[in-house]
Amino acid sequence: MSDAVPVRVFRLDDLEPADPTPGMLRERAFELPALWAGRVTTDPGAVSGWHHHDRNESSLYVVQGVLRLEFEGYDGYLDAEAGDFVHVPAFTVHRESNPFDEPSVAVIARAGGGIPTVNVTAPPGR
Repeated sequence: MSDAVPVRVFRLDDLEPADPTPGMLRERAFELPALWAGRVTTDPGAVSGWHHHDRNESSLYVVQGVLRLEFEGYDGYLDAEAGDFVHVPAFTVHRESNPFDEPSVAVIARAGGGIPTVNVTAPPGR
């Protein structure tokens, strides 16, 4: 029998700052060749920089507050509230913001094995 433990629990204190984008705090729980998991906190009034997640498909689950998303090719924004799931397709240039009074916190899972975060300049007209 192997001494390796196949199942691990990552505690809040285990999270490490990762993949910085201005205006957001991302914390990584773990990263494998094809899967990244962690959480993101967006403070009240914060607006992130524009970015994408390379070939990764991203799934977010909003735990607290409201996460506002803007993305290339869409003139408005979408708000995801606590209890909502969000899917961000691979290579989608987007940014998050929080125009409300409490921090927003979301759990992130990314699959695809690309670069976790690629910061970019704003799309034309933004």
